[in-house]
Amino acid sequence: MRNASGNGFDSSDSFAVSGAAEGAARLHDIPPSITPSHGDDSHLLSRIASPADVKALAPDELAELCREIRATLLAYGHQHGGHIGSNLGMVEATVALHRVFDSPRDRIVFDVSHQSYVHKMLTGRAGAYMDPNRFGEVTGFTNPDESEHDQFVLGHTGTSISLACGLAKTRDMEGPGSGIGNVIAVIGDGSLSSGVAFEGLNNAAEQGGNLIIVFNDNEMSIAGDFGGMYGPLARLRASGGTAQPNLFNAFGLDYRYVEAGNDVSALVAAFEEVRNIDHPVVVHIHTLKGAGYDGADHVAGAPSASAGNVHELDPAVSDTGVRPTSNVLHSEPWHSDHCNLSDHEPHEGQCEASHWQNPDAAIGKPDDPRKHYGKMAMAALEPRFAAEPGLVVISPATPGSNGITHEFRERAGAHYVDTGITESHAVAYAAGIARAGGTPVVATTASFFQRAYDQFFQEMSLNRSRVTVLDFLGGLSGSDNTHSGAYDVTMFSNIPGVTMLVPTSARDYLADLAWATAPAGSEDAPAGPAVIRVPGEAILAAERDATLLPVTGGQIADRPQSASLPASASSASSASGGISAATVRGTVSVTAQHAGARHMLDWRVNQTGSQVAIIGLGNAYPLAEQTAAALSDDYGITATVIDPRQCTSLDSDVLESLRDGHQQVITLEDGQLEGGWGEKVTAYYANHHVSDGSRNPRVLNFGAAKEFTDRVSLGELNERYGLTVEQVTEAITRCF
Repeated sequence: MRNASGNGFDSSDSFAVSGAAEGAARLHDIPPSITPSHGDDSHLLSRIASPADVKALAPDELAELCREIRATLLAYGHQHGGHIGSNLGMVEATVALHRVFDSPRDRIVFDVSHQSYVHKMLTGRAGAYMDPNRFGEVTGFTNPDESEHDQFVLGHTGTSISLACGLAKTRDMEGPGSGIGNVIAVIGDGSLSSGVAFEGLNNAAEQGGNLIIVFNDNEMSIAGDFGGMYGPLARLRASGGTAQPNLFNAFGLDYRYVEAGNDVSALVAAFEEVRNIDHPVVVHIHTLKGAGYDGADHVAGAPSASAGNVHELDPAVSDTGVRPTSNVLHSEPWHSDHCNLSDHEPHEGQCEASHWQNPDAAIGKPDDPRKHYGKMAMAALEPRFAAEPGLVVISPATPGSNGITHEFRERAGAHYVDTGITESHAVAYAAGIARAGGTPVVATTASFFQRAYDQFFQEMSLNRSRVTVLDFLGGLSGSDNTHSGAYDVTMFSNIPGVTMLVPTSARDYLADLAWATAPAGSEDAPAGPAVIRVPGEAILAAERDATLLPVTGGQIADRPQSASLPASASSASSASGGISAATVRGTVSVTAQHAGARHMLDWRVNQTGSQVAIIGLGNAYPLAEQTAAALSDDYGITATVIDPRQCTSLDSDVLESLRDGHQQVITLEDGQLEGGWGEKVTAYYANHHVSDGSRNPRVLNFGAAKEFTDRVSLGELNERYGLTVEQVTEAITRCF
């Protein structure tokens, strides 16, 4: 989750690790002798309550503090999971920052802020990483509600320099009374590739004044690094910071290079040199992502997991717990090793798996919906590559989290493009491909797509570009407040010219994908862009357990007929038929998947009833069937059950059919209610009022409040918003 989403891997990831990973994951157990115990004053970290305590340490104690922090991070990753790799690489740099600067007077802005765990430990929150009973006390990102040392809530990427420019501008305008000293932006772990970061660099050089940009160069993004900037950066590293071109100098910025980015003494010296500087400067530090992971398969001379004190067994280990590694400078195309997914076998260096680590308790669990349906989509697209040279999958830096495996990327070759953490560019780039006659598929997380809102309007929709968007993690989830997908329907479904499809099964999902990506000129191909909301946990659970769909058992019509309610019902009562199990595995032809394309926007009536009609959008559809079953069992009401399949337009034929014999129409959606989809149904009946009052059904809308939520479980959110069988049923019966 990078994020992000930065997700690729983010705190909203479900914990899913293949069973094969269990043995390897156990290699990373932390020797008890170096794991700090919460409240044990013999350990330095237990005594750190603020940055002042870091400053009070003797110089020779800094390395021991770093070693304890690293051990704590490793133990925390096994028990709780999180963005462990980037934080392991930033241990020494963060200790040095708080040794030299005076937070919060000196303002430190962590980009993405998934690399701020160490910062949190040093600013009074170490117990939240050391005591399992307190793991839930802090978020995975900076948050001013937690501490005055956190400047912003940041879970997306590239904005730290712009934010720092703003802080520095106010300081310079107000003078000493501002209460602001040095301003430091900490960027890296791939976030420098974000376009807004370059806008910030451009502004910083023009603005002048004290501004320190710490560039954490760990040679990685979420997956590999991609883009023309990385060649010059590699030459800077190889030359000790002297090579040209130097992109920072090109912006007019001062520049310093620190090769020993995991040497706390070297970093303290570098930061002391730029403290109170009177002009903008970039301090480029070369760090090792995942520094200290102890996977024996990837580290030269590492002891076994059962070993005692690592210093006694392996003298090559540094004073801060960093082990020697050969896992760098891979020549293969994706600039990282062959870890398959972002939660599999994490270790040091150029390791995609270290970006987001799942806890050991997740080992052996099945794929979460993102990986499950992501793999399914890639399996459906891959056989088409040979015959469709213009078919391209585009991932803005989060492939593994969304089931775009390393093996798929290798096989896809030029049919796969990682643009780096560049959502705006990725969408505009896709529009260019479409304009040239290609077939682009852009895949990332719902909350990350917010960053490309302008490109969705202008380059994609206004230009009627045939772009297909795979919208992962849309809807309610237990994610943090920076990665919620509850707003995606409100965003996408209200952009002119966009068709937003909301499938409720693997079969429909693949049919939607085939329709959206049908080659230009194909019969029934869409005229413009299509967004496919990738099914979530409720849909996947129902596919794995058909009893969660008590009305249909998952056996639905091959294609809807919405001209009238009886016709739809007749279709719904037919056998499942249509797309075979082979389609679900993504191995059938485009033609087979394309069946019924004329009806892609028709609603599907899966049960015909009376009195009550329940329309469940996307992930809320299983709730519609479950509520209908409860009404039947407890009140003898046979409700009409409808799967709208899309949220772009209303099916007026179905809505008009409901006037006869239905007193209530219920809409269910797992997204923001205000400005969302259900209100459109309410507006339809309000704006098409008929004189016969008995033919104007009352509409009840169920969905999420307009709010940010932070790590609230999905079950609790459903309770809060009335999205449970009991609450919906009670609301329905109360109205009779």
